[in-house]
Amino acid sequence: MTPTLDARITGCLVGAAVGDALGGPVEGWTPEQIVERHGGRVQGVVGPFHEDWRHARPIAPYHKGDGHVTDDTLMTHALVRVYGKVRDHLDAYAVADHLVPDLISNPRWIPELEAEALPLQRIFLAEKWIVARLHYGHVDPREAGVGNIVNCGATMYMAPVGAVNAGNPAGAYAEALDVAGAHQSSYGREAAGVFAAAVAAAYAPGATVRTVVDAALSLAKDGTRDAIEAVCEVAAQHSDFESALKPLREAVSPFDTVGPEYRKPSLGARRPSRLHSIEELPVALGMLLVGGGDFRHTVLGSVNYGRDCDSIATMSGAIVGALYGGDAVPAEWSEEVAAASRLDLHAPAASLSEVTREVFARDLERRRAHEAAFAALVEA
Repeated sequence: MTPTLDARITGCLVGAAVGDALGGPVEGWTPEQIVERHGGRVQGVVGPFHEDWRHARPIAPYHKGDGHVTDDTLMTHALVRVYGKVRDHLDAYAVADHLVPDLISNPRWIPELEAEALPLQRIFLAEKWIVARLHYGHVDPREAGVGNIVNCGATMYMAPVGAVNAGNPAGAYAEALDVAGAHQSSYGREAAGVFAAAVAAAYAPGATVRTVVDAALSLAKDGTRDAIEAVCEVAAQHSDFESALKPLREAVSPFDTVGPEYRKPSLGARRPSRLHSIEELPVALGMLLVGGGDFRHTVLGSVNYGRDCDSIATMSGAIVGALYGGDAVPAEWSEEVAAASRLDLHAPAASLSEVTREVFARDLERRRAHEAAFAALVEA
C-alpha cells in the first residue's frame, strides 16, 4: 500500500534521526578503524568509539553513541519548529528571525551532553557562524553564509524543506537555496538545495531510488552534479555496501576537498569552488542505490563508510523514510534512539505534516490568484 503523506513525513524525520544516531559513534573514522573497534561492521546502535569518551580527544565532551542523536537532528528539529511558527515557505530571513533565537534562547535536552543546555552549546562552529553573523554581526541574512567554511552543515538539516515541498523538487531546491544562504555559500549551499530536492522527489507517487537520483541530477549544478553522477555510476554496479565502500570513496575523492585523512583536512579544504562538492550528499545518494531502498542496507552502508557518516546516514535515512514511510524504519532502532536521546521523534513529524498541508493550501490560493490575474491580462 502506498504510504500516506503523514507516514512519509514520519519516515523522513525518524529515518534521519536514526541514521544520525547510528552514525554518530563512528563519525570521523575509516571503515577499517570501525571494523577494528567493533570487531566487524556496525549493525545497529553501538557505544562510543572510546570507552573513556568524557576525556578522549577529539570526542570529549560529547557522548557519541548509545543511541544519542547529534547536531544533525537537533538542527533538523529546530527547523521544524521554525516552520511551526512561520507556517509558510521559509527564506534566509526566517533563519535570522526564528532559527537563531531558537538556538540561543531556549534550553533543550542535548543527548550528547546528557544535560539541558542551549543548542548553541552543542552545534559545530560552522553552525555557530549563523549566530555570530546574524545575531551579533547584523549581516544581510541572504549573504550571511559567505565566508563560512563550505561543508555539509546546511545540508544536514534540510529534510523538512523537502517535506514542505513534497512532490515538487524544483520548489524544494529553490527554497533550500534561500534558507541555506544564511548559513553557507558555494557547493555547501548547492548541496542543501539538491538534498531538499531529493527528499521532495521521494514523496512523489511511484517514486523509486532511481527517480530520486534523477531528480537530484536534473537540478544539481557544477561540481555537485559531477560528483553525484560519478558516485551513482559506480554505486549502480553494487548491491552490497561492503564491496561499495572503497569504490564510492574513490569516486567522490576528486570532488572532495577534505582529503584522505578526515581529521586532518587539506590546505584547500572547505573553500568555495565551482569544481568541488561536499562528500556526504553524493555518497548518501550512492548508498541509496546500493541499498535498493532498503532502510537497513542503505543506512548501515552509510554508517560503515565512516568519515562524516552521521550526516551521510542522516541524509540517506531521510530519503528512504520519505520513499517508504515510517514502517520502513526498524522500530527497534527508532525506539532505542528515542529513549536514549529522550526525544519524541514523532512529534516533529506530526507538526510538520500539519504545516505542509497548510502551506500547500496557501500555494493553491496563490496559484489560483495568479491564474486569474494572468487570464485577465491575456483577455484584456
